[in-house]
Amino acid sequence: MRRHVVAIGQALALGLLVMTDIVLIGLALVVAMLTALGMIFVFPPLVGLIRRRTMLVRELTGRWLGTPVAPSYLPPPPPPRPQPDGWYRYERQLYKTPWWPEWNNRWKWLFTDPATWRDGLWLFLNPVVAGMFLLLPFAVAGCFLAAPWYPNPVATPAAAVAALAAVIAMPWLLRGYGWWNHLLLSPTARSVLAGRVQRLDRVRLEAADSQAAELRRIERDLHDGAQARLVAMGMTLGAVEELMDRDPAAAKALLAKVREASSTALVELRDLVRGIHPPVLAERGLGDAVRALALDSPMKVKVTVDLKTRPDSPVESAAYFSISELLTNAARHGGAERVWIDISRQDRTLRVTVTDDGSGGADPSRGSGLRGIEQRLAAFDGVLAVSSPPGGPTTATIDLPDALLWSEPETKVPMPRWKAVVVGLGWGLGWLPLFPQGLVTMVVKLAGGEEFSWFLALYLPEPWQWPMIVFNILLGLGMYGVALALPIAHSRRHSLTENTVRRLVLDR
Repeated sequence: MRRHVVAIGQALALGLLVMTDIVLIGLALVVAMLTALGMIFVFPPLVGLIRRRTMLVRELTGRWLGTPVAPSYLPPPPPPRPQPDGWYRYERQLYKTPWWPEWNNRWKWLFTDPATWRDGLWLFLNPVVAGMFLLLPFAVAGCFLAAPWYPNPVATPAAAVAALAAVIAMPWLLRGYGWWNHLLLSPTARSVLAGRVQRLDRVRLEAADSQAAELRRIERDLHDGAQARLVAMGMTLGAVEELMDRDPAAAKALLAKVREASSTALVELRDLVRGIHPPVLAERGLGDAVRALALDSPMKVKVTVDLKTRPDSPVESAAYFSISELLTNAARHGGAERVWIDISRQDRTLRVTVTDDGSGGADPSRGSGLRGIEQRLAAFDGVLAVSSPPGGPTTATIDLPDALLWSEPETKVPMPRWKAVVVGLGWGLGWLPLFPQGLVTMVVKLAGGEEFSWFLALYLPEPWQWPMIVFNILLGLGMYGVALALPIAHSRRHSLTENTVRRLVLDR
């Protein structure tokens, strides 16, 4: 009973929202006429109002009707970028400020997005559909309530039955209305693909920027560190050559300084190489590399690794440097004394959890370090989740999906039950029409046998016997062919899916 009462309340609320649709329809007609007259500046505000209305119905559909509907709009255009001369270009025109190019891009985005017109179609049809699914039962109930004032021996019982049926069917009517919303307001394959492409473009740009920054860092470290020391060593060796005959003791002292400088330069070069790609990571894998990182940390670090096989090298590198950055943040900003690192696998996902007992308060939006980790992980569709309440502890979880894609033996996906039944019937019964009712019957027919026995085709009239024999042969061959083709097609489709996923991961 409670379910039906809640459904009635939800249907009434959704039905009353139809009144706003009627207002928006009238406004849309006016805006359409003004736009046709050249007043295109009234179009974006109207689209904004319609999208707010459809976003509301998407939210209510997911919350009340159990049918989540994601937005179906194409990604908005990126903000305009100035040219080297400081001007902004839109097609063949130049502007001093980005306002007009941004407005033109937004107008074009709203006008050419198919979801805009789907929203408009939903807006114009929703009063009719909502009236049928949501408001019609209330109209039927109103007729029943008005029956005592207009007594009719036939209409009154019919109205009572219709009102009771409407109340009982209200949850299913709501479900039908949710299907209608999902039909027109759910994302299309084009919008999903466009969002994916835009995200990949953004990740590509961020990866290029990160790579350029890394190259600049390496160049700066070489210039300020090892290169400066090597230049100083060369100058010192020149002084040693001059002092070798006049003051051997001073020359020997300078050689000792050169030896110390060479040792320092070697340490700096090793640190630099470790910052590019640590040798222990390439040779021993992620677990041992993180353990070596923990030994160099001033904090007490406990590392737990549960990986049977190694992920791909770029994924290992991203996870290693992310862990290194988290350890640095824990020591520098959190004041942590103990850190726990857990590296495990969740199906094909590589999961890294770093927990410290620091002061907490970490926020990715305020720190460049955490933001850099997010950019590094985004190239592999990775996600960084941070829980850092004030006072601690801080827990950072890294998830890298499909990082262990090749580490698992390929699992055989079983065929659906209906396919297995068809294959079983094909192999089990295909012999019946092919041999006794097909080939054997054909031989008996050609031999002119008079004993029909259980050869069913020979009991038919003469003109129908040969077509029936041919049909039985083709039926048997078809049953065997289907029984043979279904497993092959299923295996090929599964293999194609695996290879496609692997290519997508490699392209990242």
